[in-house]
Amino acid sequence: MYKYNDFDEAFIRARTAQFRKQVERRVAGNLTEDEFKPLRLMNGLYLQLHAYMLRVAIPYGTLNSAQMRQLAFIAEKWDKGYGHFTTRQNIQYNWPKLTDVPDMLDALADVEMHANQTSGNTIRNVTSDHFAGAAQDEIEDPRAVAELLRQWSTDHPEFQFLGRKFKIAVGASDHDRAVLKAHDLAVRIVKNDAGETGYEIIVGGGLGRTPMIGKVLHDFLPREGLLPYVESVLTVYNTLGRRDNKYKARIKITVHENGIDEIRALVEEQFALIRPTFSGYDQEFLEEIRTHFPAPSYLNAPLAGYETAYENDPVFRSWVDTNLTAHKNENYAIVTISIKKHGETPGDATSEQMRVMADLAEEFGHDELRISHEQNVILPHVHKSHLPMIHARLHQVGLATANIGLVSDIIACPGMDYCALATARSIPVAQQIATRFDELKLEHDIGALKIKISGCINACGHHHVGHIGILGLDRAGVENYQITLGGDGSEDATIGERAGPGFAYDEIVPAIERLVLGYLDLRSSADETFLAAYRRLGAAPFKSILYPEAKTRNAA
Repeated sequence: MYKYNDFDEAFIRARTAQFRKQVERRVAGNLTEDEFKPLRLMNGLYLQLHAYMLRVAIPYGTLNSAQMRQLAFIAEKWDKGYGHFTTRQNIQYNWPKLTDVPDMLDALADVEMHANQTSGNTIRNVTSDHFAGAAQDEIEDPRAVAELLRQWSTDHPEFQFLGRKFKIAVGASDHDRAVLKAHDLAVRIVKNDAGETGYEIIVGGGLGRTPMIGKVLHDFLPREGLLPYVESVLTVYNTLGRRDNKYKARIKITVHENGIDEIRALVEEQFALIRPTFSGYDQEFLEEIRTHFPAPSYLNAPLAGYETAYENDPVFRSWVDTNLTAHKNENYAIVTISIKKHGETPGDATSEQMRVMADLAEEFGHDELRISHEQNVILPHVHKSHLPMIHARLHQVGLATANIGLVSDIIACPGMDYCALATARSIPVAQQIATRFDELKLEHDIGALKIKISGCINACGHHHVGHIGILGLDRAGVENYQITLGGDGSEDATIGERAGPGFAYDEIVPAIERLVLGYLDLRSSADETFLAAYRRLGAAPFKSILYPEAKTRNAA
């Protein structure tokens, strides 16, 4: 993983010292909250319903054991003993005192971490495939490109006060594990017919109030053009994007209102102008960055213990079958640790759990951890002989739930339990759904099913791209939950279709249960997933399951 140099260290320390003085001025009353707001947002500090919230960047989701232990320490010392992993591969602390935040930032700097640009109208934390460097299907490790973009965008003077926030993701596989098409800009590493490596550039994606799937702006950009091209996109957006209405200020609206062809022409014009100014230094820097992401020194050990455990322990076998993904090294596995134990808050990890995951990464995982946009934690490089020990250690701290990709592996935003923008609760609904399907003991029979829930129109829970999406809204002071169907956050990205009228808080879980049980009767075989069945049959039979009273009225 990337290691700070002297410049990085000095930069982060200076930013923290600057913010410490700003906090002192706010506490002393020399800054009003309105004056303080843009300063705190530049340092990842929000004001939520009950307290401040600090959002810490985990660039492209990569951590080592020392960093994970420091996150545990921060949670214990200055918060309430836990942190919340987000859909942007970040971690949030929901209960810090304002006066403690500079100390928290100093503690982050001690392990080469920060909270810069995790909020505000700027380029946010660059995200990537959480299996990067380990996946069988990747062209190359995309994290070097993500790091290049992170460094280029950090404190970029032209892009610190954009019309709205700007989110970038990087991937390198045909199978999209980073929801690329839901980002303002996405870079997909590809090969052309000649076998040359370059970039597909996608723009104008985004969820929220106006969900849109990104469009291809350039189908094959040569390597040396990446930074000037991305800078050209940002310059065009910064110039052309609307600032009269914050709900229409994202680049997706700019693309929609002007058309992808006009945006492409303007970007190409800007690209021709600035490309000569880069002079190849960015490619030299990228090659230096690549040296920070070497493949691990793989172990050569027998697999007998793993094979024996798999054959004789059904609990271990279920965990292996559900939570493991094939690694590019056949003797290794990618382990996804579920932070979604039935009935718990999706994405929350205690200090104890964080330390256990750090220990496992250090002992068995080549000192690497990843945070996924699905709010789980990954050990990307694990020799199969170590899997029984890892499973046993995870089980001791409630992290061995075998539910990755199943009904209870729900993405959920904090909702009205924490967020000042939320209009409904997300966490209790997610907990109740997970608990109910655990009671039914049907998760593994149901198979792959992605449920995502957001507590407001901003869609931090990615409900638009859930196979089943749930959106919590306020209807005359009463929580009301809309259901969307058929969404997909993969390479076949699709915005889900609203099923019909919303459900009250006490009706939403029974509605989801009715929907999923009805799907079991509709599917053509045990192998047909919910999404495949929806695409085959269309919305009508699923709507009939959700709204049986409408079917009865029509029959009458």
